[in-house]
Amino acid sequence: MTLLTVWNETDPGTPVLETTDPERIRETLAGLGARFSRWEVKPLPENPSQDQVLDTYRAEIDDVLAAEGYTLVDVVQLQRGEGPEWEETVRTARGKFLSEHRHDDDEDRYFASGSGVFYLHANGKVHAVFCEAGDLISVPANTTHWFDMGTNPEYVSVRFFHDDEGWVGHFTGSPIAENFATYDQLAERRNQLVGA
Repeated sequence: MTLLTVWNETDPGTPVLETTDPERIRETLAGLGARFSRWEVKPLPENPSQDQVLDTYRAEIDDVLAAEGYTLVDVVQLQRGEGPEWEETVRTARGKFLSEHRHDDDEDRYFASGSGVFYLHANGKVHAVFCEAGDLISVPANTTHWFDMGTNPEYVSVRFFHDDEGWVGHFTGSPIAENFATYDQLAERRNQLVGA
């Protein structure tokens, strides 16, 4: 279940919106120029290769390429591990995206499995989108944002960009990401809502 939580940028303790309704999520994000949709989740082998993921979702990927004009598609994934080496991998991978940044290009990401949270900082608000398998989200070019994969991540996602330069992150230097609920806190809240 996808969860959208919105706060005023100056009040990270009090959500002004919390919803799991896909249409409400779509409408709210559209107000930022962001796109949100859902694809049917298809089975993948354990530890799939990039080609296996791309082949499984070829029709959907081709539709996005045609509609948005993307030329680059890749697959990023993390499979759970354990021990000091895994902890260092998580620390490095997670730390790379936790600081607020922007890209010169749109960034579309589809979650084939697992989950992650995109935080879009726009119009005086922070929009946290807890994405799960089946979710496709687009962060518009030059929208400041950050991404949290959690302290024990596991996901397979497809990324779309127009060119290599679009992948470069331009960091704002702002500590704002430190003030808002983390992936782990939002996962707990999401689980409460599912159980309600």
